[in-house]
Amino acid sequence: MNRRKLPQPEPVAPGEESVWEYPRPPALEVSSMPVRVELAGVVIASSATSLRVLETSHPPAHYVPADGIQWRYFSPAVGSSYCEWKGSATYWTVTCGTVRVEARAWSYESPTTRFADLAGYVSFYPSFFDCYVGEELVAAQPGEFYGGWITRNIKGPFKGAPGSLWW
Repeated sequence: MNRRKLPQPEPVAPGEESVWEYPRPPALEVSSMPVRVELAGVVIASSATSLRVLETSHPPAHYVPADGIQWRYFSPAVGSSYCEWKGSATYWTVTCGTVRVEARAWSYESPTTRFADLAGYVSFYPSFFDCYVGEELVAAQPGEFYGGWITRNIKGPFKGAPGSLWW
């Protein structure tokens, strides 16, 4: 049997969170921190609160409620994906002037019962958008597949980095 050793979690100080303490299956949590998403200097999404998906080894993905989305910049993208926990994802293309980001925002229009509160909320890959929690510009979770938002209080290591495929 091939056993892979899990990485050692980074030390956590008061006010910090370890992604290794997040649950699996994932949990949905209301965040009272304001969030903002910009593309080409245009605010395309903002809200005083968001929903965070917390999953072992992943930084949280923040989801912005539909009433905080500037829908005039959004159009449906081709394709979808399936999450065993949340269901089928719908992807969105965002266009601001001459800047176009294809299929890098997503939502769950008909999520599973466990994640029903996500319906109508949208999240964003921070490697393609400027995403903020409070006034902090977040870093992107490593890898092309994942959409986690890394703030200075979130500690890893994070899934998505080279060598993390089988964590």
